[in-house]
Order: sequence, then structure tokens, then C-alpha cells
Amino acid sequence: MFGVTILGNNSALPAYDRHPTAQIVTLHDQQFLIDCGEGTQMQIARYKIRRSKINHIFISHLHGDHYFGLIGLITSMGLLSRENELHLYAPAPLIDILNLQFKVADTKLPFPLHFHPLEKEGLIVDGKKFTVETFKTQHRIECWGFIIREKKYPRKIDKEKIRSLHIPAAYYERLKNGEDYETKEGEIIKNEILTIPNLLPSSYGFCADTIYDESLIDKVKNVSMLYHETTYLKDLHERAAARFHSTTIQAAAIAQKAGVKKLLIGHFSSKYESIDAFLHEAKEVFENTDIAIEGVTYQVQ
Repeated sequence: MFGVTILGNNSALPAYDRHPTAQIVTLHDQQFLIDCGEGTQMQIARYKIRRSKINHIFISHLHGDHYFGLIGLITSMGLLSRENELHLYAPAPLIDILNLQFKVADTKLPFPLHFHPLEKEGLIVDGKKFTVETFKTQHRIECWGFIIREKKYPRKIDKEKIRSLHIPAAYYERLKNGEDYETKEGEIIKNEILTIPNLLPSSYGFCADTIYDESLIDKVKNVSMLYHETTYLKDLHERAAARFHSTTIQAAAIAQKAGVKKLLIGHFSSKYESIDAFLHEAKEVFENTDIAIEGVTYQVQ
């Protein structure tokens, strides 16, 4: 399972029952929180997401609609007697903000909180089944995007074959990595007999807040699904540029030029009561576009 659940799809102001930016990314047994706008923990409860399974939080930048819900979420984790460690990746000044809030409230967390300041582009997490990279976007203040990639063995075990040949389980990982198997009698059984090609690993790119910026194309090239903000419809491209945001057709152009498989758009301005036109405009440029709807999980494949 590799999916993205939308908790908040709006921009600065909560409006029309839309909430500021927050997303849960589920990858196998891992859950990641990307951004944590106001009301995030209420959305987590609403959509029955287990706080205890969130071990990595990524904050793109320090505009309130992307992190004002964080102190409440972390504090609630403590009140619920969380014990497992929590890793937080964000612009460096955030730790001073959190420490001040903890200090004035005399908050003592019962779990280890590890803060990782975002300082340069590249790999920031290298797990057994996934990696996370970060890259800069062009916004009014320091802002970062993220790419979550799954790891897969090059080959998959052919269960019927290995059972019929009584190959021990201890050898499975070596088979997945392409090795041949040698029997006790010295016979070599070729790897392609025992395995089948695995599916290509999938990836999810999150572009955070950004002006239209073609330097993003190489950074998110060929990801399976790309989230790109579309704060405004195309007729307000001048306002978008002045506020360092993007329009529908600009997001779609980045997706098209980057060769991504699917585009997911969100971060809608509160000036729009209906967001139907966003999908229509984006599809004019990039057909395989979906609109980020709160409570919906979008498959990354």
C-alpha cells in the first residue's frame, strides 16, 4: 500500500469546510505526515488515522497554514503516553518556536523528539523500505519539497518454484537481489528460474508552496505522483506570481514537462467556494490530474 490521504487542501484561511495543508502518506507499515496546518489533529481523528503510527513529520515552511497544528499534535501525542521516538524535519527556526511553547506550558514529552533541520537538498531519510529526499522551492520564505520513494528488491520470489525445490528461507533475500542458488550437490539453479521481475518502485513528490519554477522539473522528474499547489485559477496568474504561488495550468505544465505519471493539485485559495474549475483547467494541459479532496486516499503507483 502506497497512498496519500488528504487532511487539508486549502491555503491560508480555513474556509468552506476546507482545512490548511496536511497530508498522511502511507507506505507499507509506515505513515508520514507532510505539513500540519491548523486543525490537523482533528482531521486525523475524523479519518481514524492512528497518531502512534506517525514516526516522521515533514514541515515544508513556516507559514502558519503549514505548521500551526503541530504543537497541538505533538502535545496530544504526549498526553496519550506515546513512547516511541518521533522525527521532525523542518526549517531550523521551528525548534526555537517549539521549545518556547514547551517552556511556557511546562510541557515534558514522554517520548524522544528528534529535530532534523533542513539545510541542503538531497537524501534526509534512508529507511529499510523507503527513502525521503528534500529539495528547495521558490516561495516568499525558505521552503522545501519532499520526495518519498519506496525501495524494492529487483526480483520477487516464485513461491511455487522454491517450495518444489526445497530452498531454505534463509536464502530468499539473496535470491531477491539476483543471486543464483547452489545446491548441496553443487548444482547451480539460475536466478531467473526461481524469481520473477519485481514491479518498479513508486514515488511521491510534494512540491509545497512555489511560484511557477521550471527548475523543479529535474527535481521531480518521472515521479509516480506529483502534488503541486494550485492556489489560483489561470486568470489570476499575475496575483499568483506576486504572492509566489502557482495556477492550475502552471502546475499542469510542470507535471507534463517532468514526465510524471499523475498530478494531484491542492492548496486552493479561500476566495473560491467551489473548486471544480481547478480540475477542468489543469486537465486541459495534463489529462491525468486529480483534485485533492479531504478524506480521500490517492494511490501512488
